[in-house]
Amino acid sequence: MQRKHTARDFDFEKYEPSFWALNARWMAPLAVFVLTVVLTVLSFPPFRAMAFAYVFAAPLCFWALTKPRFKTYALVMLGAQAVAWTIILWWLHHVTWAGVFLLGPFVGAWIGVWYLAVWWAARNFAGRPFLVRAAVMLGLAGLWVVIEWTRAWFLSGFPWLPLGASQWYVLSLWQVASYTGQGGIAFVLIVFNFAVASYTHRIFKEKHSGLRKRSPEFSMALIMLLLVVTPSLTDVLMTRRTESVAVFKLVQPDIPAAIKWSKENEELSYRELRRLSLETKPKTPHPEVIVWPEAAPPYAVFGWPSSAELREWLVDVSEKARAPLLTGAITADDPARPDETFYNAAFVVDAGRGGVQPEGYKKRHLVPFGEYVPLRPLLGWLEKVTDASSGDTQAGASAKPLYIHTPRRIIAAGMLVCYEDIFPSLAVNNVISGADVHVVVTNNGWFGQGGAAYQHAAHSMLRAVETRRPVIRCGNSGWSGWIDEYGGMRGMMKNKDDSIYFRGTGTFVVERDTRWVGKESFYVRYGDWFVAVSGALAFFGYMMTRFFHPRDKAPIAYTEAGR
Repeated sequence: MQRKHTARDFDFEKYEPSFWALNARWMAPLAVFVLTVVLTVLSFPPFRAMAFAYVFAAPLCFWALTKPRFKTYALVMLGAQAVAWTIILWWLHHVTWAGVFLLGPFVGAWIGVWYLAVWWAARNFAGRPFLVRAAVMLGLAGLWVVIEWTRAWFLSGFPWLPLGASQWYVLSLWQVASYTGQGGIAFVLIVFNFAVASYTHRIFKEKHSGLRKRSPEFSMALIMLLLVVTPSLTDVLMTRRTESVAVFKLVQPDIPAAIKWSKENEELSYRELRRLSLETKPKTPHPEVIVWPEAAPPYAVFGWPSSAELREWLVDVSEKARAPLLTGAITADDPARPDETFYNAAFVVDAGRGGVQPEGYKKRHLVPFGEYVPLRPLLGWLEKVTDASSGDTQAGASAKPLYIHTPRRIIAAGMLVCYEDIFPSLAVNNVISGADVHVVVTNNGWFGQGGAAYQHAAHSMLRAVETRRPVIRCGNSGWSGWIDEYGGMRGMMKNKDDSIYFRGTGTFVVERDTRWVGKESFYVRYGDWFVAVSGALAFFGYMMTRFFHPRDKAPIAYTEAGR
C-alpha cells in the first residue's frame, strides 16, 4: 500500500515558481490594459465587430471588483483610455499631429471619470443584497449616459463616437434611440458590460457553489436586452409603407483641400463640379435634385467681388442639368467686411425659380480651432498652429429648412454642415422647424482615407433613427449616400474597387416611410428626458451603497495582497 504524500514531503529548496506565479502582480494589469485597448478600438467604426461593445468595459469592471489598489487601477485605466482613443482618432493626424496626442488622451480622461466611479462602486458591490447590486449596476449605466451627454456641450462639445455609434450595423438595438436618444443604446450596453464582469467575478472569485453560481445581474441584463430589442424588431422587419421623396444625384468631386483654395487650381473645382453634374449614365433616372458637398465652389456665393459671377455660373449649371442644385458654400453678409461676416453655409440654386435663393442655411455649430478660435483674446496666438483664420467664421442661428421644388413636391431639407450631424440637438431642431429630410454636406477629405468617414457616417445613422427622418449625405470625399428612418444604409457610393474615396457621382431614389410623414418621434417631442432619468438612477445607486451595508455572511472575494 502506497504512502500518501503530505506537505512535509515537499522539497521547498528545489521548488521553482512558474513565470506566471512570479509575475502575477503585473501580468494582470497588463492583460486588462491590452484587452481594454483592443476591445474599445474594435467596438467602433470602421470595424464591424459590434459584439465587442458588449464586453469592451468588462475587463476593467472585473478588475475593479477584485479591489485593486486605486493608484494601480487609475494608471492602467487612464493609460488604456488614452491609447485607445488616440488610435480611434488617429485620422486627425492628417490635419494636426498635436491634435491627435492632445484630443485622444483628453477624451480618454473624460470617459475615464466613469471608470473611476466603477472602482468606487465595486468596493460596495460584492456581498450586498441583489436590490443594492442592481441599483449599482443601473446607476453606473446612468452615469455613463450623463457623462456622454456632457460631451455634447461642455467646452463647446465634442460628442464624437458615443457608445451607441458602435452598433452601426445592428438596427434592432438602435431603434430605442427614437425614444431615448443615443443614451438608451449606451445604457443597455453598459448594463451588459457590468453584468458580464459581475458574472465572471461570481464564478472565479466568490465562494459560491451549485446554482448559487448563477448571476442575477446577468439575468437582469439579458432580460433588459430582450425587452429593448424585441419591440424594435417590428420597426426593422415589418413591411413599410414607403413613397419616393425624389431622385437625388450626389456629386463627390474629391478635390484635396490643399489645392482647392489655391487660385491656380480654382478652375479644377469649376470644371469637375460642372462635368460631374451634367454627365449622364445609362439606365440611371434623371435627377430631380443635385447635391454638392460642403463649400463646393471655391468662392463666396454672396459678399465677395466675384460672387455675382459665381451665382451666374451656378444658375447655368442648374439650367443645363435641368434640376435644382443644393450646394454647400461660403458666404459673407457685408461686402465691406467680408472677412468679418464669413459663414459656412448652404444654398438652393434653381434656374427656373430665380436662381440662387438668398435665404440660405448658415452653419450653427462651428469647429473650434478649425473655424474659429475660442477666447480669441487669450488664445488668438493658436491660429498660427491651427486652421482657423485671422477672421473667425461666424455661426448661424436658424434651423429653418431649405425648400427644394421638384416636379412632384416641395422638399423641406433640414441642413447639417460639416460635423453638425454629431450633435443630436441640431437634428432635433431641424425636425421641429419642419424638415422632411436631413441633408448633410461635409468634407471628410481632410482626414485621409482611414476610418474617419465611416465614424462620421455612423452619427448620421443615429440622427435618422432619433428623428425618424431620412438622411442624405454628400461629401467631397468619403461616405456619400442615404440612410432611412431606421438607420439602414440604403445607398452608398463606391467605385469599382469598392472604395468610398473617389471622384464620381451616385444617383439614388430616396424613399420615406409614410407613417412618419409630418410626425415627430418621442425623442424629438421630449428631448433628453432619458438623461434626467439616468442622472436619477446614478444618484439612487450612490445612495443605496451608502445606506445598505453588506450581509454578515457575504462571500469572500479576492483582493490584492498588501492593499
